[in-house]
Amino acid sequence: MSVRELVVLGTASQVPTRHRNHNGYLLRWDGQGLLFDPGEGTQRQMLRAGVAAHDIDRICVTHFHGDHSLGLAGVIQRINLDQVPHPVTAHYPASGQHFFERLRYATAYRETVRLTQAPVSADGPLAVTDAYTLDARLLSHPVESYGYRLTEPDGRRILPERLAAHGIKGPDVGRIQRDGVLDGVTLDQVSEVRRGQRFAFVMDTRLCDGVHALAEGADLLVIESTFLDEDVRLATDHGHLTAGQAAAVARDAGVRHLVLTHFSQRYSDPAEFERQARAAGFDGELSIAQDLMRVPVPKR
Repeated sequence: MSVRELVVLGTASQVPTRHRNHNGYLLRWDGQGLLFDPGEGTQRQMLRAGVAAHDIDRICVTHFHGDHSLGLAGVIQRINLDQVPHPVTAHYPASGQHFFERLRYATAYRETVRLTQAPVSADGPLAVTDAYTLDARLLSHPVESYGYRLTEPDGRRILPERLAAHGIKGPDVGRIQRDGVLDGVTLDQVSEVRRGQRFAFVMDTRLCDGVHALAEGADLLVIESTFLDEDVRLATDHGHLTAGQAAAVARDAGVRHLVLTHFSQRYSDPAEFERQARAAGFDGELSIAQDLMRVPVPKR
């Protein structure tokens, strides 16, 4: 059974709290698992969320600040300890190669898994599979940072009323899907394009072109909102977004489900992030991320 959902492992920014672990997000995409920004404590959060090392096929790091990457050492060692049977690919900013090497070999362990290092140095596609294309876009932060976007190829949706109008039924439905034409009737005549699902992951950044490009038309957008709107100057100075800014991006991009996360420990009322997001005019589905929550990718 195919599953497409986001498993939230941690939602804090630089300082974890009693209720929020450092960052960590696993995207389940059918039989694939993409782990984003594993901060400290990710291994334990995986255990609490029912996520196994075997679930990880790719690791995507946006940048090398500790709350987004210090969990790499433990996760990589756990992948090897559990002898994950498939290769794992790691994406991260190329400018942080030395940080990745230090974390990968932070302590002694036995390597049993093929871990492919695939550093990111420019906007564009990182991987193209039958299930998705993974792209990266440069963001605006004091250290080099990239956001990630996953796009499913477009498919086709069969329309029963058009099949009936052309007298196509039973095994002939499979034949026209497979061959594209049946007795002069084309697949286009009995179906319509079903746009592929789109997922975007935007962490530490100011507003920039990359943010908008990643968010455009996303079915599920996970985006940082470290600060509330009254602290916008502080957000800009430190290379972050406010709740209102993140929501305005989602509003203008036509996002269907917005997940706000990466909250500063200075705020005690998570509901204020929702209020400011709604005040910015976002009227789609909205989640204020909590550790261990699960968010399904909206179906099409």
